Amino acid sequence: MTGRQYLLLALLGLVAAAFVAAFQPSPGYMDADYYDAGGLQLVQGHGFTEPYLWNYLDDPSGLPHPSNAYWMPLASLLVAAGTALFGPDSWLAARAGFLLVAALIPPLTAALACSFTSRRDLALISGLLAVFSAFYLPYLPLSDTFGLYILLGGLFFLTLNRRPSHLNPLLLGLLAGLMHLARADGLLWLLLAFMAAFLYRKPVRSLASILVSLLSVLAGYLLVMGPWFIRNIAAFGTLLAPGGSKMLWLTSYDQLFSYPASQITFSAWWQSGLLAILRVRAWSLGFNLSTVLSVQGEVFLLPLIGLGVWHLRKDRRIQLAGLAWLGTLAAMTVFFPFAGARGGFFHSGAALQTVWWVLAPLGLDQAINWAGRVRGWNTIRSGKVFRSGLVVLAALLSAVIVYGRVMGGAGGTVWGQENDAYRQIDSLLVSKGLARGDIVMVANPPGFFLASGNPAIAVPDGDLNTLLMAARRYGARYVILEAGATPGGLAPVYDHPAGQAGLQYLADVGGAHLYAIQP
Repeated sequence: MTGRQYLLLALLGLVAAAFVAAFQPSPGYMDADYYDAGGLQLVQGHGFTEPYLWNYLDDPSGLPHPSNAYWMPLASLLVAAGTALFGPDSWLAARAGFLLVAALIPPLTAALACSFTSRRDLALISGLLAVFSAFYLPYLPLSDTFGLYILLGGLFFLTLNRRPSHLNPLLLGLLAGLMHLARADGLLWLLLAFMAAFLYRKPVRSLASILVSLLSVLAGYLLVMGPWFIRNIAAFGTLLAPGGSKMLWLTSYDQLFSYPASQITFSAWWQSGLLAILRVRAWSLGFNLSTVLSVQGEVFLLPLIGLGVWHLRKDRRIQLAGLAWLGTLAAMTVFFPFAGARGGFFHSGAALQTVWWVLAPLGLDQAINWAGRVRGWNTIRSGKVFRSGLVVLAALLSAVIVYGRVMGGAGGTVWGQENDAYRQIDSLLVSKGLARGDIVMVANPPGFFLASGNPAIAVPDGDLNTLLMAARRYGARYVILEAGATPGGLAPVYDHPAGQAGLQYLADVGGAHLYAIQP
């Protein structure tokens, strides 16, 4: 492909992401709120600390709390870079880096396609599929890891096509480090980098040269992750943040918000029964396979991806991609079933999306060639028609998804409504006596912090006694219980707001019930 074509794909990617961004006045959900708030904390000189708690997994001592005890910091670092360059008070500045990432993904996908087939026509279609990225498109302009993971995954597989060089293992290690810095499951990519360094060696190499390659991978990884490990040791006393390990022993998704988290143990998990453990993983597998069909395969691309995989089945990069996919699916089904089914596999599977966009046009080409041999089709004319149709379908699917998820079409919610609601709630609480610095208990603590500037902690999973214990330990003064986000144990408090022991009912704001906590 020519430089002009790569530039055109980048501009199209930027335009598509910017169009979506125009309808997103705020991050919109807790993950993106968290990364955005973390970036602002960095720019404002507060370092890796947070005036909010969205879970209690690491038994936090209070606020402010060391940040990133569960989620990794790369997205927040990108937010910080944008706000430092373009202004700390601008949501557009905060996502400037993510818009750049969105612009880079289509030309990277086209370059990866060229590395497999050297065909400009197929590479262009792959790049356009990346422009119209369907389920990923609403999230590319946001302060989240989707675009970062797509970009880094594509770079990983593009690096595998470089001429043999002593630099390649180091590059793979650097990319694995960045992927781990983006997401905790990025550690899987370090194992894949080690495997790639071993597989992509010259036919005859000494044991010493293999060892050097493996050490180069580790060196690249530690160049990125080493400073973060040092920070974790200083903040938590461990190499890895402590919040994620308890996710192995959840028996329900709501336990993620348990207080105290000491009740989440292997013993309690095992006592839930083998049948319940297996049932949860079967449930998660069903959700994750639906993600394969709808998100990764975009429904109509999936059979074409399968044909592309079969055509390139002897290519080691495809074999490694298949191993990465299986490893990710296993991790998000067997080890982290609740996180996987509730969006973890959607997030982590993004690392392989460029490969699927490369394989789909190739699979279509194989189908057209078969039809030419068996049915006598004119393969040149058919190829042009069907490849154009593939892009049109991707564009239509992307439009429907953006309309439904971002603009509130088909009964959806207009983006940013939660942020608006939190601003209204904050104004009312101020009129009721809320002072700056008072801690509020709410479903989305980083989102409430962004909307109000007040510190916040999560409404815990449990009953009223659990809520009051957590509130008193961390000094919360107010509680917000929201429709659709109130734990089952607190449903009686939401349904009958007046006269609850320890709480003073203040008001209802758009279905959210507001309470003051009694001393």
